Amino acid sequence: MPFDHYGVLAGTLSQHFRDTPDNEGAWFHVNLRVDAPDGRYKCAVDVDSHDSATGVRWRAFTLDASMLGPVTALAQGYHELARSSSSGALDYLRHPALRDRPAWPAWLPQALRDLLDGWVRPTRPWQSGSNLDAALSLEQILVVGRPILVFGEPFDAGLGMHNIHQNQGDPFGSEWWPQNGIWQDGATLTRRPDGRWDVFLNRFSTQKDHTDSDGHPV
Repeated sequence: MPFDHYGVLAGTLSQHFRDTPDNEGAWFHVNLRVDAPDGRYKCAVDVDSHDSATGVRWRAFTLDASMLGPVTALAQGYHELARSSSSGALDYLRHPALRDRPAWPAWLPQALRDLLDGWVRPTRPWQSGSNLDAALSLEQILVVGRPILVFGEPFDAGLGMHNIHQNQGDPFGSEWWPQNGIWQDGATLTRRPDGRWDVFLNRFSTQKDHTDSDGHPV
């Protein structure tokens, strides 16, 4: 089943740092510290995977605030979001500003929509590289003092966010299959001085590009 809770943390970025390298010399997260009225939140953004030689894949780009819906006007703090296209929730495969392909009519069969997707060359293709490459890409938008939006799952205890990555498309048999769901993807966004938002999306290489209404691969 999808997450019990999903939402967005709005706050101010106060610090960011990488995990201490493990005994193989790899970083697995970029850690954020985000200030909000109720305290300082801990947020861990995945930039590697234990299960993949290619780590995560990522995309970084800039969007106008109007393309992100109501979340850019939220007060600082954590906000639960409905799993829908109108709440401000994110879905890498369905959100018009994130999917990077035309939104095909819903009445078209899924197989035909998948075929059409294969014919359209994305303008913002997913990047693939080392954990260091992914960390460097994320860190370019992490400016201390900037307003920040962190989408994902809140901690069960204490102030924090995790699962800040795509949360659908995990394959059958994986430990993450039960958590697949649509309109619950994580992401990191920071607001530029001109009011636009820098966006960092990240996903594991085992996650698929096409999912059904439950977020499972098709």
